[in-house]
Amino acid sequence: MDTAKIKEVLLKLSTEERKALLLEIEQADLQIPVLENRKHKLDDRIGSCPHCSSKKYRKHGKDKGSQRYYCNGCKRTFTEHTGTWLAGLHKKELVSEYLKLMEQELSLDKIKKRMGINKKTAFDWRHKILSSLATTGSGSFTGITESDDTFFLQSSKGRKVEGRKPRKRGGSAKKRGISKEQVAVIVTADRNDEIDMSVARLGRIKKVDIENAIGDKITERTILCSDSHVSYKGFAKDNNIEHHAIRANLKQYVKQKVYHVQHVNSIDSRLKKWIEYQFCGVSTKYLQLYLNWFKTKEKLKKSKEFMKDFVSMSLEDISAKERFLKIDLCYQQLIGFTTHY
Repeated sequence: MDTAKIKEVLLKLSTEERKALLLEIEQADLQIPVLENRKHKLDDRIGSCPHCSSKKYRKHGKDKGSQRYYCNGCKRTFTEHTGTWLAGLHKKELVSEYLKLMEQELSLDKIKKRMGINKKTAFDWRHKILSSLATTGSGSFTGITESDDTFFLQSSKGRKVEGRKPRKRGGSAKKRGISKEQVAVIVTADRNDEIDMSVARLGRIKKVDIENAIGDKITERTILCSDSHVSYKGFAKDNNIEHHAIRANLKQYVKQKVYHVQHVNSIDSRLKKWIEYQFCGVSTKYLQLYLNWFKTKEKLKKSKEFMKDFVSMSLEDISAKERFLKIDLCYQQLIGFTTHY
């Protein structure tokens, strides 16, 4: 049936019938079938126990409408939601709508208004989902790999500030240059679209921060390109990998027509604009979560079914709930000047 015929049929409907049809179409569009993917995998015997990773489990009744399973290995029970960001989530029937609004990157106030939910609920759901994206792009770096550190001013957005006057958004640090008023983020990307973004510490990075961020992703095939910071030189030496330092202070931007850090600098620029203009900045406490979000967007920028792939990747992480509960602890470690976020 062509468009003209469809229009003719629709115009024959009453106003109430057209409204009901449009609402039904909208609700159908909001449904994201991949929310059931984990259950299907477990039912098809290709999943594993979230407690001990055993493949030997069986169905074990229902738990509040969710399929329950019993593990023959560790003798514990679990559901398809155990460990994921869906664990313990009330009103799961609203999740599909929430994800659609999140895809549009709407503010929490707008999501709250559209869905009729509490702002705290909208806030927690966003950060539970983002907690599940920490392991996105957890492959190794191969070939030419660019790495650079970029800095965000410490932010207490959303919380009452003690010990100093509140700072206006877009303000500046009191001290010149790099200080502990700024949060260092290590951004690394190879030419094969593998990417990592990690909050490192307050102030200048050290060799151990680079090791914590990307040490387990380096292989003998990695060729590291960075600025001439001594920490990168030491890291490359310790890992016995080829290293090319770019001396921008000497107006050196490309070596041998192939070694540079322009790709990762472009990612830094897009990241900062996204955080500043889309969210008016984010709290340092939740900065790593938004890095996870941006990293996933970069990984899926060529995807034809972004939301389907986004949700599917997020539900693969069965440590998401645990990671969400440790957000405050990680923040305390960061401002306590420990080296890993």
